[in-house]
Amino acid sequence: MHKFTHYRLCPRSRSLRLAAGELGIAMEPVEQQPWDIGPDFLALNPAGELPVLEIEGGPILCGVYAAAEFMCETLAAKSEASVPLHLMPPEPEDRAEVRRLIDWFHNKLDREVTRELLFEKVYARMTADGGQSPNAEILRVARANLRYHLSYISFLSDQRSWLAGDNLSFADLAAAGQISSLDYLDEVPWDDHPVAKSWYMRIKSRPSFRAILADRIAGMPPPARYADLDF
Repeated sequence: MHKFTHYRLCPRSRSLRLAAGELGIAMEPVEQQPWDIGPDFLALNPAGELPVLEIEGGPILCGVYAAAEFMCETLAAKSEASVPLHLMPPEPEDRAEVRRLIDWFHNKLDREVTRELLFEKVYARMTADGGQSPNAEILRVARANLRYHLSYISFLSDQRSWLAGDNLSFADLAAAGQISSLDYLDEVPWDDHPVAKSWYMRIKSRPSFRAILADRIAGMPPPARYADLDF
């Protein structure tokens, strides 16, 4: 079986878990704490970043781009999914738009919002000096940035059936990986963004999301509506 090294709140890891669920690809999960990267993990990925997908009898794929495209191009053809999905569309123009949005969510949104909130509210608590309080100014800026990104998700989902076009794609899974991590932290102002909420409710209701909604961090439970499909 393929081996998948991840952290349950890592948004990039979550997007690949969703893709595996959509494509019917089985993976053996191995959890790696992002705040405790050691030599064994660096031997897998010298960049020290999650996720890492080790293909059974094949290559080691580091990072979300390499793993996502390999899953879509190679593993999907061998999966047990009854209905083939094109999470990376076959047409070059459509694929370019999906890649643009993957970059938007897994780089811009992550850099401006998710990475900061995860560090301040989760990762810093798990380190040796974890008694420090979150930086209020960092939280304020990240929350303001999040509203901008939710407005962009609203714009995309109002113009299209899914974020990148007519069909579900890895762009939706990239966005969902980020937003679901933030939702676990109770950081998403859903009442102010009903169109983005409608998109999230649709993707949250898919069977591939069940494992994500079952995630729990010891001592840090999510809000009650986190696993509610009709929140």
